[in-house]
Amino acid sequence: MSIYTNREKKNTYVYQLEVMIEDDSHTAALEQLIRRMNGSGFLDYKITSGIQLGQLIEERKSDASSTIPIPIEPQSGEVSQQGDQSHAPADPAVHDTFHSFRKVMSNNTLIRLIVNRGLGIKMSIPCRIININENEQLLTIYHVDEKQVYTFRMNEIEDFQE
Repeated sequence: MSIYTNREKKNTYVYQLEVMIEDDSHTAALEQLIRRMNGSGFLDYKITSGIQLGQLIEERKSDASSTIPIPIEPQSGEVSQQGDQSHAPADPAVHDTFHSFRKVMSNNTLIRLIVNRGLGIKMSIPCRIININENEQLLTIYHVDEKQVYTFRMNEIEDFQE
């Protein structure tokens, strides 16, 4: 006997839709979407992809005849630029790694990330890089097989292959 005995007489429908969410970061927007989908009462859902909009900014920058830099002063609760740099990686090798990750992210290249989660747990993940946070030493990736988003600390990443 099926666990769906109450639903046997109902038809099932699948819809594809696009949802736009504004938030501070990709992970925060994804969390907001998942929270709302879990509370929606739908039988099941699958998030297949996500993109970040921002092409309008790039178009306007390229169309501008001249640009004038505008200094931004930190607000009362923010850390100054000198204090902020203390969290940035001082090691040139780490800076080179971030540079490599940024290049891979901008090209949307599929890579294999080797991650050590601790306690002898190693993962080999085929993925695309979604976001890099140098200050927090975080790398957010999209696992192409599982269609899931993961965030790793840089000290967990052992290697990557293009």
